[in-house]
Amino acid sequence: MDVSQTMETEEDLLTCLRIKFYHSQQSCKGLYSLLPLGNRIKLQADESLRLGRDAQSCTFALADRRVSRKQLTLQAYRTPDSPEMLFSIQNLSQTVKVYVNGTSLDFLERADLPSKALVRFGEYEILIIREAGEAKQSFEVELELLPVPPSRETCTCEPTTLPVMDTGAHSIPQVQVPLENDETLMSTSLDNPPSSGVSDLL
Repeated sequence: MDVSQTMETEEDLLTCLRIKFYHSQQSCKGLYSLLPLGNRIKLQADESLRLGRDAQSCTFALADRRVSRKQLTLQAYRTPDSPEMLFSIQNLSQTVKVYVNGTSLDFLERADLPSKALVRFGEYEILIIREAGEAKQSFEVELELLPVPPSRETCTCEPTTLPVMDTGAHSIPQVQVPLENDETLMSTSLDNPPSSGVSDLL
């Protein structure tokens, strides 16, 4: 067997996940102090990428007590019909829902990620863009910050400003601060999905 046809080489182009974060308070809080912003990180394709506030159990951690210890995970996979490396997303939090292009994911629910997806939980908006590559054993991740909410850039059907509720606050739901036993508490503040119209994205 020709080993060169089965082994990954240095010349193989790696699939890259560009993960772009936005939070309304990111300019005055150290939310991203634990993230390797601006660097491309190489990860093995058979290992899941976890995001949460626990730096010990997560690949990337957010320094924010409103985020669950293990918030979500991204997992690479392939299908017989496509040579591309694809990804799925799973919500690991019992207290905070995750929204993918407007579709909510409860605890342990999973969804396939398109090549461009708007992921939301709590007050975070994360734009994930997949740049296809040839390599099968590993991929890269590049973390960035966005100066404006990605929902404003990607949603063409909504007005330029977010809807305002009777209280005058933006309609993005507020997340209850998780306690040490946050994975056993059920939040009642996220029963309704955000009303920003992201279901019409992409």
